[in-house]
Amino acid sequence: MPRHRHALTAVATALVLAVSSAGCVGGHEDPVTLRLVAADYEVGGQSDSTEQYWDGLITAFEAAHPDIKIEVEVVSWDSVDRKVADLVKAGQAPDLAQIGSYADYAERGELYSADSLLDLRVQTNFLRPFSAAGEQRTEQFGMPFSASTRLLFYNEALFTKAGVSRPPTTWDELKSVAQKLKSRTSVPYPIAVPLGPEEAQMETLGWLLGGGGGYTGPSGTYAISSDENIYSLNWLKDNLVREGLTGPLPPEQLNRKDAYAAFLRGEVGMVNGLPSLLKEARAAGIKVGTVAVPGREVTTAPALASVDWIMAFKRNGHRKELGAFLNFVFKDENVREFATRNNLLPVTLSVTKQMRASDEYKDLWEFLDGLPSSQLPPVDKTSWAAVSDSTKRNVGSAMTPIISPTKALRQIAEDARKAEAGR
Repeated sequence: MPRHRHALTAVATALVLAVSSAGCVGGHEDPVTLRLVAADYEVGGQSDSTEQYWDGLITAFEAAHPDIKIEVEVVSWDSVDRKVADLVKAGQAPDLAQIGSYADYAERGELYSADSLLDLRVQTNFLRPFSAAGEQRTEQFGMPFSASTRLLFYNEALFTKAGVSRPPTTWDELKSVAQKLKSRTSVPYPIAVPLGPEEAQMETLGWLLGGGGGYTGPSGTYAISSDENIYSLNWLKDNLVREGLTGPLPPEQLNRKDAYAAFLRGEVGMVNGLPSLLKEARAAGIKVGTVAVPGREVTTAPALASVDWIMAFKRNGHRKELGAFLNFVFKDENVREFATRNNLLPVTLSVTKQMRASDEYKDLWEFLDGLPSSQLPPVDKTSWAAVSDSTKRNVGSAMTPIISPTKALRQIAEDARKAEAGR
């Protein structure tokens, strides 16, 4: 559905004033309308902050470019990638998509390259790990839009009530803390493990990294059903799920947004969380502690990082207009506004430096500091969208009585093999 108009935020108002004297792009007699499909970044599902962000930015952009109109549709994270894929398959690709994967579209030649759209100063301002991850055959197609690393969030009041003096650093300690939370506080979710379809591929990777594995091996090829990965999911199933420590809703039915909403209600003791959850939890009056995500051993795995993309499809043309909009999207004030609004990490060098130097963004420093050594999923693989989708559909079943982790991982591995073979 098309976006709704909202009152301008103070930032958007300032942007309108700042750009009101700028020139127009194109010279069309009738405005060119660009369609954008964007992901919803709401944590608790209670507001329309993401839509308001786009409304403010677009209002400011259209004031400077009256010959370009932007229509945005904000779609829930659990279905936005599938929606865009369905649109492309039906020959109705949007002009722009802000989603979780780009590589398969780039491989099929459906995207404009970043250097054909962006000013050089904009393209070179991306943090290098993200711009590199957005490349296919040394040419960038995926433009990083937002980023995050993850920490283990815990409810300090519940820890105190349970007599837990320090957060866990290993899986065994994690289980012990969860047992204390269950027996001494009756919290519904001692630890929430969201393996529902919204973002199961990221929650899964956190557990795989913690056990010394991951989606790929040292050579960069898929190693989904490796011994390390099978061990990790078996440990999770045997020690947390079967012990009743993961809450009343089974992991395969629990989405990230629902787990976060429960955390904000004080119903979760621990959960692997994004920076955005910290802001929402404090606003809800939850006393929050954070620590590196525990691993199998004391030496924790690399921090799990994620990056979301914005990309421009060639199907409808309008390269010049797309470039004008994207250069505007990546202005410092807009990158900073999105990161601040959602408590996520910026994707540009200039804004990263600004936020790391200002006490205003102190809550993000721990997440920013973990970024250089963090690990992304294999987003540069053209098969990643299919593998991510298979993980969302299959990995949760590994926590049920009827499907083993081995069987679930082998199914995902087979889907990865088919995707790599181009089937």
